[in-house]
Amino acid sequence: MFKIYLLPLLLLLASTACEKPQPHYSFPPVYPPVTVVDTSSTNDTSFQRTYLALGDSYTIGQSVQENQRFPVQTVARLRNVQVNFKQPEIIAQTGWTTGNLLSRLDNTPPLRSAYDIVTLLIGVNNQYQGRTQEEYRQQFTTLLEHAVQYAGNNRQHVFVLSIPDYGVTPFASGSNTELIAKQIDSFNTINKTIALQYQVNYIDITGDTRRAATDPSLIASDGLHPSGTEYGVWASKLAAMIRILFP
Repeated sequence: MFKIYLLPLLLLLASTACEKPQPHYSFPPVYPPVTVVDTSSTNDTSFQRTYLALGDSYTIGQSVQENQRFPVQTVARLRNVQVNFKQPEIIAQTGWTTGNLLSRLDNTPPLRSAYDIVTLLIGVNNQYQGRTQEEYRQQFTTLLEHAVQYAGNNRQHVFVLSIPDYGVTPFASGSNTELIAKQIDSFNTINKTIALQYQVNYIDITGDTRRAATDPSLIASDGLHPSGTEYGVWASKLAAMIRILFP
């Protein structure tokens, strides 16, 4: 059995080099850590493949049920087409920047030495906190190198997901949403460029998240994070790409 460590998320972001948005709202509370235990038997051969998900609040799915998190929905979709995975190991926490995730991995590495699939989605808190793009570029590169290593150096089994745009949510109402969108796009240019350089898979989900501006069903009850429906969109894209690897 293995443990999944997670925290709900603070998530929001700020600027990158220039001006940063000035929110008029308060952050959501940060809750104590919760440990989720995988109840599937390690001897059950129907769950052979392994999946490591690295990130922040978007990866642990703050404000949605465990079965609505995008890594968990991804595994469920794959099982439905007879591509069998264990429950994902999730290393993510609300409010984490690239630096926070690096520190966690350096101090407490993943449970396994190699995984069949590794996903990386990180950067929203770098933007929100006004951390520089250069720092993000350097730290994201290191994180991606770790992800490739965790995938047994199989680059085609690593998936980078773009940063969602929280500026379309009620939580950001009253902020400079155009600036938020511009900065999110700028950070995504960085992570996409690095992903392409390292020849890993890249999934653009940012446009999907912007549909929440006119569709409240895509936003969780906290008015900030994606709903299970929105996470399902990401999971469908990811599962379709993974299935190609395991026909």
